[in-house]
Amino acid sequence: MTVDHPLDALPAPSPYPLTSRYHGVPVTVHTEPDGRQVPCLKRRLLPRPDGATPLAEHVVGTGDRLDLLAHRYLGSADQWWRIADADPVLDPRELTATPGRRIVIALPGPFPGALPGSAPGAGRA
Repeated sequence: MTVDHPLDALPAPSPYPLTSRYHGVPVTVHTEPDGRQVPCLKRRLLPRPDGATPLAEHVVGTGDRLDLLAHRYLGSADQWWRIADADPVLDPRELTATPGRRIVIALPGPFPGALPGSAPGAGRA
């Protein structure tokens, strides 16, 4: 492969931020029966739950929502999808529908720089 400029070797930028569940998902084009082409994302495969770095186990209480739990445990309500990925269900609302249910709060794995079996930030005061 010939590279004319060093920046030509870089992958195309993602239209989604690094924190998005769609960051890095390739874009494809779907052709409608009338010939119109519609850009869309390829399927995003869920990470294996056993490859995640567990941070905590949460017991669902009345009024819990994934966005509120993501803000509490992950620092951003926008990261609710990480909790849903760690506790695969068809409808993410199922995770907080039943008080008393235990759900895993995890980062996707492998987490760069994490030691096996350790959570980021463990041991910090």
